[in-house]
Amino acid sequence: MQLDCTSGWCHGIRHCPSPNFNARPPGEISLLVIHNISLPPGQFGTGKVQAFFQNRLVASEHPYFAEIAALQVSAHFLIERDGVITQFVSCNERAWHAGQSCFDGRENCNDYSIGVELEGTDQQPFTDVQYAALVELTLVLQRCFAAITLERICGHSDIAPTRKTDPGPAFDWPRLRAALMDKKERV
Repeated sequence: MQLDCTSGWCHGIRHCPSPNFNARPPGEISLLVIHNISLPPGQFGTGKVQAFFQNRLVASEHPYFAEIAALQVSAHFLIERDGVITQFVSCNERAWHAGQSCFDGRENCNDYSIGVELEGTDQQPFTDVQYAALVELTLVLQRCFAAITLERICGHSDIAPTRKTDPGPAFDWPRLRAALMDKKERV
């Protein structure tokens, strides 16, 4: 996997462009936000996350879809349970993943962050291949966006604590941080 810093698109992964983005305001990309998602909730490998991020979710297919089908949201990346990575929005554009949010006293995290969705739920452990893919993706992102340091990798719950709980208690933060530090030491 390689990120073209000029276009903001990664080579070597699947692309599924979303219309749900807009231009970032000027400034440095300096935050990585980790989320989780599954559609329908708790079901994996359905392709419905991709449909959701492309505004193609059919409201009548599931009761939960009726609640969310009209929303226009996206993330830059999705890492599925099998470790497959899909990119929806160029890293140079503002994806609509964080909503009303604040990190380190700065509002509107979509303006300066990259959003990564992990296919999963708050309560279910994520897979080994998801962690491996997340580590690889994070290192690739950090090559283009040096301001995304270990201290600037957070969960949706960290930037919107009254609204969001993801990636949830099942996400192993010490595992992610240790793997990132280990990989950096080897480089």
